[in-house]
Amino acid sequence: MAEAAAELLKTEVALVPSLWWYEVRNILVVSERRQRMTSDDSRLFLELLSSYPIQVDPIEDEETTFRLARDYRLSFYDAAYLSVAKRTRVPIATLDRAVQDAARAEGIPLLA
Repeated sequence: MAEAAAELLKTEVALVPSLWWYEVRNILVVSERRQRMTSDDSRLFLELLSSYPIQVDPIEDEETTFRLARDYRLSFYDAAYLSVAKRTRVPIATLDRAVQDAARAEGIPLLA
């Protein structure tokens, strides 16, 4: 799925909720602490990531995000991604089974 997402980013813009910026950097710092990567690796990854057309969605739909989180027992964070996909009618890229199930139930296409 990561390969499919990378391929799609050659021609399409990805929309992400505002929390994405923090989540990416948290993953990197945790990976550094666990000695899975170095600070140089993190820097290189962020440089690579900045080459992709990823856009932070400025709309925060609190009502829909709460509903999705409650209806599907998702974290508010996961529901935020689902909310962006639902509102913009774009496929969602996720490996999280609960998010995949919620997306299917909401008629949101999954990136294969």
